[in-house]
Parts: sequence; C-alpha cells; structure tokens
Amino acid sequence: MTGHGDGLEGSYPHQGSELKGTLSQASRHGHDVIPLMKPFNLGKFDLPHRMVYAPLTRCRALGGVPQSAAAEYYSQRATGGLMLTEATCVAIEAHGYPNVPGIYTQEQIEAWKPIVKAVHNKKSPFFLQLWHTGRASSVDYQPGGKPMPSSTSKPIPGKEYTIFTPDGSKQAAFEDLPPPRAVAISEIPGLVDLYRVGARNSMKAGFDGVEIHGAHGYLIDQFLKESINDRTDEYGGSIENRCRFCIEVVKAVVDEVGSDVVGIRLSPFTEFYGAYESDPYPLYNYLLKELNKFNLLYVHMVEPRIGRTMNVIEVDSSKKSLKTFKKLSNAAFIAAGGYDRENGIVAIESGHTDLVCYGRPWIANPDLPRRYELDAPITKYDRSTFYSPDQVKGYTDYPFLPEDYETNQKGQDNGNVENGTVNGRAENGAAHGIVNGASPADQVTAGASAVLDKVKKMTVG
Repeated sequence: MTGHGDGLEGSYPHQGSELKGTLSQASRHGHDVIPLMKPFNLGKFDLPHRMVYAPLTRCRALGGVPQSAAAEYYSQRATGGLMLTEATCVAIEAHGYPNVPGIYTQEQIEAWKPIVKAVHNKKSPFFLQLWHTGRASSVDYQPGGKPMPSSTSKPIPGKEYTIFTPDGSKQAAFEDLPPPRAVAISEIPGLVDLYRVGARNSMKAGFDGVEIHGAHGYLIDQFLKESINDRTDEYGGSIENRCRFCIEVVKAVVDEVGSDVVGIRLSPFTEFYGAYESDPYPLYNYLLKELNKFNLLYVHMVEPRIGRTMNVIEVDSSKKSLKTFKKLSNAAFIAAGGYDRENGIVAIESGHTDLVCYGRPWIANPDLPRRYELDAPITKYDRSTFYSPDQVKGYTDYPFLPEDYETNQKGQDNGNVENGTVNGRAENGAAHGIVNGASPADQVTAGASAVLDKVKKMTVG
C-alpha cells in the first residue's frame, strides 16, 4: 500500500536554520521541564503537554466499523494531550483504503462510543478527523462501481501511487484504473453536507471536536491545488475559486458544531498524490485569511520536509517554511512531519509552533510523552504492521516503560557520570531514539550521519 501518511511521521534530526538550536544538558536528560511538557490552553481544553497524537490510518476497522481493540489502542496512548483519530470517512463513497473507519452509519457511531469513553477516562480530548478521499479511490469502493467524485477527471499520475482493492488482495496504480469524474456544480452542496453530517455524527459519538482533512491530495486538496483542479467554473481557476469548496466545508462544519471545536489539516508543500502548487504562499495566505473569519480552534499543517511520496527531503527553510502561516493564522498552530524529541523541543522553544504532532514514534511507544520527558529509550516501530488488520500485533502490544524506570535510571546516571556517558549512551555519539539493549536489527543507527542517511530513505506512510 502507498499509505497516505496521515501523521506517520518519521523521526530524524531537525533540518532548516529556523529549527536549529541546542538543548541544555538538563533538558536533554529530562531533569528540567522540557518545552514539550509545558501546559497549553487550547480553547476550552487545558492540555498538560504540547504533544498531539497524529491521525494515523491503521486499516483495522473491519468493514468500515471501528473494532473493540481500538479502545485499548487509543487509550494506551492517551496522556491528557489532544488525540486525533485516524482519518475517518464521511460517506461510503469517501473510502479508498481497506478497513478504514467511517462516521456515516448508526453502527459506526455506536462503535466509536466506547472508544471515545476509553480516551476520556484518560483525561484526553478526542477529535475525529473527517475524510473524503475523492479521486484517491477506485470504482471498487464506489456504490454501483461509479467513477470517483473529484474536482477533476484526471487520474492520480505516477506508478508509485497505488491502491489496494477493498479486500486487500490486489494492488494497482491509480493511473491504470478508470479515472475519476469532475463533479457537477449541482453536486457540490451534497459533498459539503457530507462533512457537516460527519461532524454532527462525531459529536453524537461523544467526540470533543473534529478535524477537517484538507491535506495530502484528498478531496479538499483536489480543489485547492493547481496541479489537480482544472475546472473553469466558480470552483476552479483563481485562488479564490479553488478555495471555495474548502471554505464551504469549513462553514458547514462550524455552523453545525461550533468553531471552538473545529480544526483543519493542510499540507501547503507536500506533493502527495499529485497535489502540487508551484508557489503555495499566495494560495495558503489567502485561505488562512478566510479561515481566520471562522475563529477555528486550530490549524494543523504539514512541514515542507515531507516530500511527494511522503519521504523526508532536505529543505531550504529560507524558501519553504510554515513560519509565515503560523504568524498569519489566528488559531492555535499544530506542526506535523518528522518530529522527534529534540526538534520538537526546539520547535516549541523557538515559537515555530504551539503544538507538535507525533505519529510513528507514538505507535511503537504508547507512553511517548513520558519517554520524551525522561529522555528514555525509544522502541523502534515495525513498519510491516502499520496497515495490518491484526487487532493485536503492532497495534496494542507495544511495551510501556517500567514504572520504576526513572528511579533505576538515576542510579545508572550516577554510575556513568564519571566515564562521560548518560543512560549508557555516549554523550556526543548517540542520537535520540535508540533502543538500548535491542538487537541490531531493531535499533536505529547510533551515529548522527547514519541516522540522516536512513531518514533520507524513510517514507512517512
């Protein structure tokens, strides 16, 4: 599967001058309150730390219905901070991946309720991400085998972008499949209404709010980006026209549930699924100014270092940065894309973002905030289990730190201070994220140059 990478960010050293910085020795070793662990007031939600659980597609909602194991999965990772669900379909025709959840039937609403309750029992606010894949689907997912609704009739280009059949048995490139269809203007109000009903159903299920998925080449992004939207009507052409659908969706959702519980995710620079804008600044400057009129709770943006196949790329931050957008937005700001402990700390400390979204590391470390607070070893994730339907392996079976880890670690630190190591790691030779004591196959390479080599090859989804 070519995963859509909703939050499946990798872990790598920070890149770009605006995020460069050094951590104090105390911060590196958890003796002070690191910026990631400082409280944040997100509207009516008092968060104990700045870490947000990313919207991570896991393909375990059999038949589109969340399973009981999801209650354990999400609650394991709930630590009081903001939690986002995996991308959740607003209609049957919104699907494009096997076994992803929906929020358009009563059965799905009821299935979400115990999952929400489990997260609330851990004192975390829980938002559902509203999703329509648009052309990032196939006729196999569409009622009656109809073409997929989109802003365009152009298929997703490139052999690297593939899709599985609903049963996961076959895989093909989008460009080799029947193309999507450009929806008529008369159909657009119905598409907008799907998001509104999805928001209403989310609140019925007990969620605290919703995040509108406007990123990564899915339906909203298919209207936003110039590389996809080839319409000549009032939904295409100019920046104002290309933003129209997104703004109408936001208005419908806000009118339904209130602006104080609505966020939106956007990817100005990421070119996934052929979604490309030659100069993202005019488009997103205009869009954010329009979104400011709604007083949204937050804007969630993907870093420019996430490339066209969700790989990590080197970026000149003087030319591509989220900094302009954070200044422009009147909402709280969440940044996502390749964050680890160190660059997350720097991002908060420098004012680059208010909150940091974490994906892959949190999959494999259900207690990730505690590990970052203590600068503890990080368990390496198993990529092969990201999209498995298995309800346990790679889902709820990742380990927690021992309760007495901090006490034991202090003893080790005292024993190692004379030889220049901390926590058994060379002070200047080990990157964050190493699994101490694991087999070589399970460890991240310790040398900083080796880590950088690895992350250049790392895919996000």
